[in-house]
Amino acid sequence: MKKIWFITMLATMLLVVAPTQQSHAVVWVVVKAAVKKVIKAIDLQIQRLQNKTIWLQNAQKTLENTLSKLKLDEISDWTEKQKEQYRKYYEELAKVKFIISYYQRIRDITKKQLRLVDEYKRSWSLIRQDSHFTAEEIFYMEKVYSGILDESLKNIDQINLIIKSFTTKMSDAKRLELINNAADQVDANYSDLVQFNRQNTLLSLQRAKTETEVQAVKKLYGLP
Repeated sequence: MKKIWFITMLATMLLVVAPTQQSHAVVWVVVKAAVKKVIKAIDLQIQRLQNKTIWLQNAQKTLENTLSKLKLDEISDWTEKQKEQYRKYYEELAKVKFIISYYQRIRDITKKQLRLVDEYKRSWSLIRQDSHFTAEEIFYMEKVYSGILDESLKNIDQINLIIKSFTTKMSDAKRLELINNAADQVDANYSDLVQFNRQNTLLSLQRAKTETEVQAVKKLYGLP
């Protein structure tokens, strides 16, 4: 997680200090690498939890089988220790399954964040090839994209905070609040990016003077 924090800070500095085309390429690589690290960390956590779930389920099944073999009069002779053990297995199983659902949702959020970064790279590449925009307009678009990408870095920090919350004392209510906030932020950033790209594409189509130019713009942006 320290590596993710470092590359996040590096990317932010690049955006603030030198928002050039070259820095955009560097920042895209850095952000995508950070997102992939988060996804990998989440996948590993889910795998560990799923293994623990299988173990707990097997333990629960063993206890249930033992219980089914006992005679009714022997059930009442179970010690409190055995009953407590069974209860703890059940509670632990429920807890692990609950945490898995948390991690899976976080993974979904992070994957959407990765789509945002990929969409940014694709859009920025296409705009620089579009002759219907002036240098000043492209510079403005660069600023907008930089703002969206900077917000996406904050999303990564938020997701990292949620992941760390599983190793610290935090209520389920607070953790759920963080997850919902992260999901809302990613959705908002992704929506802003898609809307901005749509506006730029429409503007390019409006500026196309001939049918040949129109078809060229459609081909460039992959429009039908």
